Amino acid sequence: MSTSFEEIVKTIEELPSMPAVVMEVLEHIDQEEINVIQLTRKIMLDQSLTAKILRFANSSFFNTQTKVTTIQQAVNLIGISGVRNLILCTVLKISFPEVRCKGFDFNVFWRHSIAAAVCAKVIARHLQLNQDFAYTAGLLHDIGRLVFVTRFTPQYEQAIAYRTEHDCHIRVAERAVFGTDHAAVGQLLAQHWNFSTGMQNAIAKHHEPDVAGGDTVAAVVHAADAIAHALDFSGEADDLVPPLSMSVWNALGLGQDDMMRVFRETELRFEAAQQRLAV
Repeated sequence: MSTSFEEIVKTIEELPSMPAVVMEVLEHIDQEEINVIQLTRKIMLDQSLTAKILRFANSSFFNTQTKVTTIQQAVNLIGISGVRNLILCTVLKISFPEVRCKGFDFNVFWRHSIAAAVCAKVIARHLQLNQDFAYTAGLLHDIGRLVFVTRFTPQYEQAIAYRTEHDCHIRVAERAVFGTDHAAVGQLLAQHWNFSTGMQNAIAKHHEPDVAGGDTVAAVVHAADAIAHALDFSGEADDLVPPLSMSVWNALGLGQDDMMRVFRETELRFEAAQQRLAV
């Protein structure tokens, strides 16, 4: 049961475009200011997103004394970055609904994605980089796997079985079955959805960043991905930690004390972030 690269490209090209509200929040991710009124108006055009955001704003997570009834109130309460990532997770789950795939657990996938996002933000803060951009890049770094598992389920079951049989990393198994891996497919999806060049690059190169070439965010996500696996946030029984490039780690300039702080901060912030994105 083989799948050609052309089939993968065609499948991605047939996916619907990202909703306008998602593009709005992503286009302004590297800007300090965003037109909140304009953003709320776009959110209100999507009933499912409106309901999701209002439900979260009124959840026990915030424990507000008064009921939140408008998107403007919800955005002020949750914050722009919180709304952005809630919208992203919601749209991704709508675009790639859960399927039965032997060996793949969507809860495990999202727990890891959120942990990588949190860790990327922590590292970015230490390096004085754009924290929101790093967080979103961490959240999206494995979106290529969603394409595989939801659009090519039987073949991805083969890849998972190959990984188990050969005790290798999932990228090796993906290449054995598909001839490509989730990083390359994630880049194709990011291109289709018109993500920024920086975001495309972070997704495409999160396993092999070129620090000398300026792949700073990709390097941050590379480190965050490895740390999230190492700290076992996903709870996956046979999880393998991807190799962490020491040249990348050295280029980031984080010493032993910095590393321990990154570990502690990621652990402290993970559960709250998971509650925020439990869509």
